Parts: sequence; structure tokens; C-alpha cells
Amino acid sequence: MFGMIPFEYRDRNLFDVFDNFERNFFKNSTIDLPAFRTDIRDADDKYVLEAELPGFRKEDIKLDVKDGILTITAEHTDNNDEKDDKGSYIRRERRYGSFRRSFDIAGIDENAISAAYHDGVLELSLPKAQEVVPETRRIEIE
Repeated sequence: MFGMIPFEYRDRNLFDVFDNFERNFFKNSTIDLPAFRTDIRDADDKYVLEAELPGFRKEDIKLDVKDGILTITAEHTDNNDEKDDKGSYIRRERRYGSFRRSFDIAGIDENAISAAYHDGVLELSLPKAQEVVPETRRIEIE
């Protein structure tokens, strides 16, 4: 319901108050704000991370794991060139987008992570690591 608010009232949306504060406060800076929305839910033996990446192709998205950090990178380039008979541009529009977010995946079995991308939503299955229980053994006295 609150997502259906007209443009001129968008800054008054209670759920976006922090995002709007950051956008207004850092308006003239080059600081990166969260590039895409993610939802993370606990599904008993795993976590499920859903990232909204509309307009991207599967080939535009990279997933990297290093030192317990999962990094999602999405990069997209689009060129629309229209030329007349002489080869002069009538219209030329370029669009480039690059987004990156990192997540701490401590406690996740990094080798069992799987991913799927459908209809603009990247879904990652992050299986929880099994706890290693120290083995005890009895030593016989001679």
C-alpha cells in the first residue's frame, strides 16, 4: 500500500525515511548508497537471500566469495544509437549501471552455496555450516 504513493509524496513514506535522509544528506557526494534491495530469511537449515536486480541479465551478475565475505556485483551497459543516412547521430543514448553489495557469511557452508536468477530476482541458498563437535575419547591407563 505505501509503495503506491504518488511521486510528490514519496519523501513522506514512513518506511523510506532513512533512505530519504541518506539521499538528501549526501546529495552532492559520491558516496554509494545501497544499490539494490535484498531480503534474507531463515529457512531452518539455510538462509535464503533474495536480491532485486531488474533489467540485468544473468551474465551481468557476478558472485564472489573471499575470506568469509560474499560480494554480489551487477554491471549493465546499454547503447541506443540512431543515425541518419549520412552517418550523423540523430539520437544517442547510453546507460551504464554498476551495483555492488557485500555480506558477511560467517557460519555458512561456502562450498554448498547455490544461486538462481529468474524475473529480475537473484535467489541464493546459503546452507548453514554444521557445527563441529569435538570428539572425545578415553585413554586407558596401563
